[in-house]
Amino acid sequence: MEDRSAGRRGNLMMTQILWFFFIAACVKLLLIPSYHSTDFEVHRHWLALTHSLPLSDWYLDETSPWTLDYPPFFAYFERFLSIFAHLIDPKIVDIHNGLNYNANSVIYFHRISVILSDLWLLFGVYRLSKKLDVKKRDLMWVLIIWSPGLVIVDHLHFQYNGFLLGWLLLSISFLQEGRDLMGGFVFAVLLCFKHLFAVAAPVYFVYLLRHYCWKGFVRGFSRLNVMGAVVVAVFALAYGPFVYHGQIQQVLHRMFPFGRGLCHAFWAPNFWVFYILLDKGLASFLRKLGFDIQTPSASFTGGLVGDSSPFAVLPQITPATTFILVLLALAPCLIKAWRNPRPGMIARWIAYAYTCGFLFGWHVHEKASLHFVIPLAIVAVQSLEDARHYFVLSIVSCYSLFPLLYEAQEYPIKVLLLLLHCALMWVGFSAQYAEDAVGKATAPAKKKVAQSKLKAAASEKRGFVFGWIGKIYLFGFLVVEIWGQFLHPYLLGEKLPFVPLMLISIYCSLGVIYSWIWQLKWIIKPT
Repeated sequence: MEDRSAGRRGNLMMTQILWFFFIAACVKLLLIPSYHSTDFEVHRHWLALTHSLPLSDWYLDETSPWTLDYPPFFAYFERFLSIFAHLIDPKIVDIHNGLNYNANSVIYFHRISVILSDLWLLFGVYRLSKKLDVKKRDLMWVLIIWSPGLVIVDHLHFQYNGFLLGWLLLSISFLQEGRDLMGGFVFAVLLCFKHLFAVAAPVYFVYLLRHYCWKGFVRGFSRLNVMGAVVVAVFALAYGPFVYHGQIQQVLHRMFPFGRGLCHAFWAPNFWVFYILLDKGLASFLRKLGFDIQTPSASFTGGLVGDSSPFAVLPQITPATTFILVLLALAPCLIKAWRNPRPGMIARWIAYAYTCGFLFGWHVHEKASLHFVIPLAIVAVQSLEDARHYFVLSIVSCYSLFPLLYEAQEYPIKVLLLLLHCALMWVGFSAQYAEDAVGKATAPAKKKVAQSKLKAAASEKRGFVFGWIGKIYLFGFLVVEIWGQFLHPYLLGEKLPFVPLMLISIYCSLGVIYSWIWQLKWIIKPT
């Protein structure tokens, strides 16, 4: 009877989450004719080269500027999609005649393939939420399945982040269940789809070594061999054919083009925004004092491979510098994961790792904020403090993506997506934590616990509200947007056109830095 009841609950839950997916898919289908970025042509070309060329030429092809620079599993994924693309329109996968091909068949194929690939994200969310109570479960579904950031990046700008994040959530779900071998296996698969997720690899290594392998010499050594064999097998499957063809160096060169600038073309809201601005400010000040400060000829940004970013006054930043900074920022998390490897903390640790990579990494894309915002949605349903933090951070992440959609016809879409997300978060968190606050306020009185706990419970009785600092920061988004969208064009016209984008980067950087400090406090505090 219990098995039958559990089966019915599972079927009901699957039906409900499919309804969430169906509603999201309807919205995404309406966005098919909207703006898309050059990533449309990037992925069309990858379909063509994986379909038209032998595997040995995939990472050598230079027919287009958009050369293949993702790991092999993603190339295999493109090869799989190209089978269906060829059936729909053979020109899509024509490597020579299909260059810059932008027919409706391309648009519909790309858009629908991303929507369908989100089913893998759905599976990851399902596994994470199947043991939660209904209110927390539905709230997590809203935060992830209806994420405005994923809609903007995948279904307007165009990429496959939802599919990739599905692998990450699936790995986290296995680790939370104590199935460490499966969690490590899935993460290894993810790295062979997109190597930029490797920022969390140190967390996985320390956690799995301590939690899975640290079981005495004989048993631990055996488990270490099993885990190592699983990871090596995944990487051998991905990279083995290219090792066979003697191309592994070329593959790695494509995947790690360190000649790109420190910052992406749209400045990601991270630490380097302030470093660059400080350098420019010091250079301008010193020139006014009569010092001969040369203006750098190279750009701080770039999508294609070029010269590394220069600085006029401050020390040059290299990829090695950013790598060291990321590791130093990760150190407290790694120490905590070693001392107390708790499955319930793994989502928080992984999100923190991606926050460190975003804040201090090399050539960070603004889209990479999804790597920590989506895992933090798992954490957001756990406490009132987490919910308040997530509310602010998700707004920061979504608003930092606004420059990706720069055409006028998309402006109402991105604003409505953000406003709807804010409304859903506010309603969901308020409903969740209003009940929790009442429960926490009454239970301690019955048990006659310490007065400090009574005060803490009484403060939570206010529910989902913010202090004056939080309110001022949230109001600041409105000020930045009104200035950039309406006042700056009217008052300054074509003068200083970079200022609105710079203000968005600076303001959102403050939010990301706050989030990093907040997460760090959670990590280092005693448990």
